Amino acid sequence: MEAKLSTSIGPIQLQRPVMLASGILGISLDVFNRLYREGAGAVVTKSLSKEPWEGYPNPTIFGVKGGGWINAVGLSNPGASNFAKMIEQNKDVPIIVSLVGSIPEDFEFMVNEFSNCNLAGFELNLSCPHVAKVGLEVGDDPELVKKIVTTVKKSTKVPVIAKVGLGTTHYLDTVGAAIDSGIDAITAINTVRSMAIDTETQRPILSNKFGGLSGTPIKPIALRCVFEISSKYKIPIIGCGGISNWEDAVEFFLAGASAIQLGSAVGDRWIEVFNEINTGILDYMKKKGFSKIEEMVGLAKKF
Repeated sequence: MEAKLSTSIGPIQLQRPVMLASGILGISLDVFNRLYREGAGAVVTKSLSKEPWEGYPNPTIFGVKGGGWINAVGLSNPGASNFAKMIEQNKDVPIIVSLVGSIPEDFEFMVNEFSNCNLAGFELNLSCPHVAKVGLEVGDDPELVKKIVTTVKKSTKVPVIAKVGLGTTHYLDTVGAAIDSGIDAITAINTVRSMAIDTETQRPILSNKFGGLSGTPIKPIALRCVFEISSKYKIPIIGCGGISNWEDAVEFFLAGASAIQLGSAVGDRWIEVFNEINTGILDYMKKKGFSKIEEMVGLAKKF
């Protein structure tokens, strides 16, 4: 039987399992169209807030020795209302809009702003590690997570995904709270809170002092989280964190993910990385006799 790359994340159907992660190239419909033509199964936008945010002053990103990045951009974005107008003409691209806020009413407002847009889903950013009063501070409060997810689910028929990360409370509690409130899928994980210091000036390198570590250093952590989530809960999972080649992608499938997202790998190798990884996954499937992505999902849990 012929191998196919199509996959499903709950109610979201994708022709290819490799997606663009939030925060990378995520504010232009022209770019979204190009990414889709170059092999992205879906694109996740930059996280959008109720009002426009300027973000932090430079420096906002730092390359880690041995690979990876620490960034504290500050979720700069044009605001949900402005961005909705920018993508109203979308016809073909599976766009997943990432939203960030601090109270349920923020999310309700933003979801309603996209009512005239053709979307594949919403991704709730419950795990940004470097912006106060949103992100991890929200994700660390399971009761607030329940209220936000419940509000969003009541406000839209579009599928809703929760993006979780590692905060001060156990991330599995956040996952459980989101599932109890009707979430359609989980993205795991976000960047990991971290920092860097300049030994010459003896000062923190980033203007915000702390940022989120991404890239290859966090892949083993993200893989462990996907395995743990899939072992405890029956919920579709999107793997994210340090994926840079087809072997990484397959590992996440075997751990329990049905699709994966690329962030730092796109910054390092540009958009050709999507087709490279798709081709590698397909070759692996043919070699191992898999006809569908779902046949690989969670196989590592058998051992």
